[in-house]
Amino acid sequence: MINRIAVFCGSSGGKDPIYAREAKNLMQHFIQRNIGLVYGGGKVGLMGVLAEEMLKNHGEVQGVIPEKLMGWELGHTGITKLHIVKNMHDRKAMMADLSDAFIAMPGGIGTLEEFIEVFTWLQLDYHRKPCAIYNPNNYFDKFMDFFEHMIEEGFLSKKIASTLIIEHDPETLLDKIYEFSMVK
Repeated sequence: MINRIAVFCGSSGGKDPIYAREAKNLMQHFIQRNIGLVYGGGKVGLMGVLAEEMLKNHGEVQGVIPEKLMGWELGHTGITKLHIVKNMHDRKAMMADLSDAFIAMPGGIGTLEEFIEVFTWLQLDYHRKPCAIYNPNNYFDKFMDFFEHMIEEGFLSKKIASTLIIEHDPETLLDKIYEFSMVK
């Protein structure tokens, strides 16, 4: 059962407005399927877009933000539940505990770091939750090329790489997340 999905994405909006449009589009699919959002707790960038779209449509939004970032006044205080934690390690652990699946959207190094950690946990069998990449505007194509390079060089197994869901279409993405969760 998929009740909540963690979405890792940028605290910036990026250069192309397509990223904000697709963040809203993904949240519309969450609403249609009655899926709650777990995210980094910010009110800026794509994080803020996700939260605002969910709130506008009366969806559940749980944010997890470290004290330091809250102190920078970056936390979204108008969401369903804002969890303020000590540090980034606690943030990632709580987001993982609150979520039934994980999605990476366009973002920077923090987005990649948080997503790769939960994907590594799947590889190491610390959880059996779906890990997916939502790839609007082919944002992650070069990243996926690097995954292929890791496979070619013998540092990543094809079996593990094949568990990663990658999609351009949010409906197909969520369908595949549901399929994966049924197999676990």
